[in-house]
Amino acid sequence: MSGARRAPLNPTIILMEDTPAVQPEATRVTRSKAQAKANYDRLSKFYDLLAASEKPYIDLGLQILGLETGETVLEIGFGTGRAILAMAKAIGDSGVVCGIDISEGMLATAREKLQQAGVSHRVELSCEDAAALPYEAYAFDAIFMSFTLELFDNPQVPVVLAECRRVLKDSGRICVVALSKPAHSGIAVRLYEWAHRQFPVLVDCRPISLQNDLYAAGFQPVKIIKKSMWGLPVEIVLARPVG
Repeated sequence: MSGARRAPLNPTIILMEDTPAVQPEATRVTRSKAQAKANYDRLSKFYDLLAASEKPYIDLGLQILGLETGETVLEIGFGTGRAILAMAKAIGDSGVVCGIDISEGMLATAREKLQQAGVSHRVELSCEDAAALPYEAYAFDAIFMSFTLELFDNPQVPVVLAECRRVLKDSGRICVVALSKPAHSGIAVRLYEWAHRQFPVLVDCRPISLQNDLYAAGFQPVKIIKKSMWGLPVEIVLARPVG
């Protein structure tokens, strides 16, 4: 494993924030992990079509994560392997990409994609729960999550982020792409949260207080991009461990 390196960033699209934003508490997640697993197993074969709108935000997150040859990176919630494939190409044969996901259907789809691209030898995938990562402390140069942290209920979010802090090197960095809950929610957020409460399995994620959650878990956001998807705020945050 190599030490973490910083990649050049485009300052015209990056916002810097030294203190946490004021964000309200996220709506609770009421569906179970078993329900989530079953749902994503069903969706795995055509999930890329359903989630096509997420691609630009994932790509931007990978850009600011700035992986380089030889690094060791973990993706939590790899889904169909879209980001895993890009990361496997970025780290080269001397690097390693690990990925966990709760869905066996997603695992099978991602493995097929990696095999077709000829990079599966660089990647280690497994079905695991992010609340108990199966890795040693300080194992990774970088961690990536996109549209995944907001799938966890409020009490589980700090547990997942604490596990991220445990397995990340002190010199490492984490990039999280997530729906973000602003201090004053607009109509799109309110409607989405209503749908989340009414259909907790189908609409199983919701906007979260990402910056506050990262600060509370011992991370310092260093790069923040604020975007919008279908009227819903999206934050792409690069953060480093504090201390």
